[in-house]
Amino acid sequence: MFVLHIALQGCLRAHDVEYGVTADTGGHIRYLLDLVRASGDNPAIDRIEIVTRAFVDPVHGQCYDQCIEAIDDHTRIVRLRTADSRYLAKEQLWTQHDSMVEALVAHIGRLDRWPDVIHAHYADAGALAAAVQARLGIPYVFTAHSLGQVKRAAFDGPCRELDGLDRRIVIEDRAISGAAAIIASSRDEAELQYALYEAYDPGRIRIIAPGSDVKDFADARPDPAIDAAIDRFLTDPAKPALLAIARPVTKKNLSGLVEAYGRSPALQAAANLVIVAGTREDLRTLEPEVRDNLAELLILIDRYDLYGKVAYPKTHKPSEIPAVYAYARERRGVFVNPALNEPFGLTLLEAAASGLPVVATDSGGPNDIVETCGNGLLVDPRAPEAIAAALLSILEEPARWDRYAAGGRTAVRTYDWAAHVAIYADLLSDVVAAGVTQAAPDPVAAQLLVSDIDGTLLGSSEALSAFREWHGDERALVFAVATGRSFHSAMAVLAQHHAPLPAIVISSVGSEIYHRQPGGVYARDTVWDAKVAAGWDREAIAQVIADEGGLTPQSPLEQRRAKLSYMIQGDPDAGRRLRGLLDSRGLACTIIQSHGRYLDVLPFAASKGTAVEHVRQALGLAPRQVIVAGDSGNDIEMLRSAPNAIIVGNHSDGLADRKDLSRCYVARGHHAQGILEGVAHFRKNAQRA
Repeated sequence: MFVLHIALQGCLRAHDVEYGVTADTGGHIRYLLDLVRASGDNPAIDRIEIVTRAFVDPVHGQCYDQCIEAIDDHTRIVRLRTADSRYLAKEQLWTQHDSMVEALVAHIGRLDRWPDVIHAHYADAGALAAAVQARLGIPYVFTAHSLGQVKRAAFDGPCRELDGLDRRIVIEDRAISGAAAIIASSRDEAELQYALYEAYDPGRIRIIAPGSDVKDFADARPDPAIDAAIDRFLTDPAKPALLAIARPVTKKNLSGLVEAYGRSPALQAAANLVIVAGTREDLRTLEPEVRDNLAELLILIDRYDLYGKVAYPKTHKPSEIPAVYAYARERRGVFVNPALNEPFGLTLLEAAASGLPVVATDSGGPNDIVETCGNGLLVDPRAPEAIAAALLSILEEPARWDRYAAGGRTAVRTYDWAAHVAIYADLLSDVVAAGVTQAAPDPVAAQLLVSDIDGTLLGSSEALSAFREWHGDERALVFAVATGRSFHSAMAVLAQHHAPLPAIVISSVGSEIYHRQPGGVYARDTVWDAKVAAGWDREAIAQVIADEGGLTPQSPLEQRRAKLSYMIQGDPDAGRRLRGLLDSRGLACTIIQSHGRYLDVLPFAASKGTAVEHVRQALGLAPRQVIVAGDSGNDIEMLRSAPNAIIVGNHSDGLADRKDLSRCYVARGHHAQGILEGVAHFRKNAQRA
């Protein structure tokens, strides 16, 4: 494949990127360059171009007017000239759309081979990709990196960053609407942020967590020069260091961190604060937003009289950052990301790999990172007291610090660029194939296999490998998953474990159904949505539970249009009590407990069992042609309703002892091995019949 990336923001070059030199020269450039370099090692991608704007600006250097910059033998940066030759901030890029489209179409026309697919980064690139698709028919995928609707929600009052936001949102909606697929970094982005747009279509969004070359950070060692550059600010440099590394722009909320530190004498007594906020020579020469944010930091340091407690070095090289993390680690410090919203959070992975616990915003990608790595705490970035309390809890509990520091090893194993590109290349191949060939008709389904994910399909890498090989030979089998996870969470965890992609995803405990389409995307089953919605009064149920239920809601990410989710703290009677409470109010619903910790409230029509029956009828299969497999309480409805049901050997919630599940096959094998064992059992029985 020939992949053409469009990235218009900031100062983009192949080497020695000056991160933070402008407000738009940030993590998205690093993501793009790392993605491109890793893509070069994937055999499916044989040619890459990064198209950006050429500009002349003596402040930022002459290299950005260079038309061609080679990265390697099959990868290059192409800079196209537009009507305005100056450097432009992202808020002004819309003025160059028309001339950029003409320049890009002309450039493609001169190539010996057209790109197979375009990957657009940020809103303006998405607008260009949509225009090129209309002119030349080349499909595109879209990565937003950050979204205007989220920025609008993050700010309470007037702010320079909100200038032109309405225009940006319109451009983003256009980019989302025309994309063959959308690549998101986290569940928060996929399920909450994109949902704010009119063009939102969850089935076209795939979560592919960015990789990170964090091995250098895992080996990070202190550097005496770096130590000295930080220590010169501090009265007691031996104290633990609270470290923040971010561009000094409003959304990164560095002032919120200084506010939290300044308001907490206990935190000041326990640790120093170290802020690495880009590179600067003279505040007066910086862009207004960067200048204003740095000025605000200095004002807060003065207001709270934090001299000798806060370090804010002026310059650093990218190569020096591992030593900065090592500085904080050696002092048993904590890394802090207080951003109002963080689409992903590469610095969190760097900190984790360096052996630093983290305290991070609960808005965006940190939810996924902290859940995966178990390396810290999430906080509301607008609550200074919560930030301070979280930091103190880690600093004051050595065992917790050790546990979170050890969790960082998971980051090195999990967030790998080769794994990212393998999923990415498969998605691009599906997009390209859908655009150039007529999809072959699916074979006539002879059997439907529906499996739970966590604890059933997943749990043993050896068993999953055997299942993957078996599945590859099953041409007439429709493979589906039924899970308590959301659609995007399910797709992300399946990709992470290299599980076969299902033809059908029954998600959120049966309240949503998605069907795979050509191009590797999924379409939501709107017929099922209508069935589920009948008689479902979500607001009334949520209010009764809030007022009288005594249950703790799970995170906003776990709440769905047709699902309310709570923690039950091991209370086996929680479901029975809630059932009585809601019945007394005449509120119809289904209540499901699982794993001794979770409770889900669903529409009366929704469950894994009813969803499987809906899918069976849609496929035109007889009940005997359906096999289901599960391991826990949220699988009970599915196991009870299907004539061919497998309980895998590692089951929980007493499934094998339930009388209503007595006809299920209880496998000896665990996880996916139990599925294979059960399928073989039922197929053998069918042959005998």
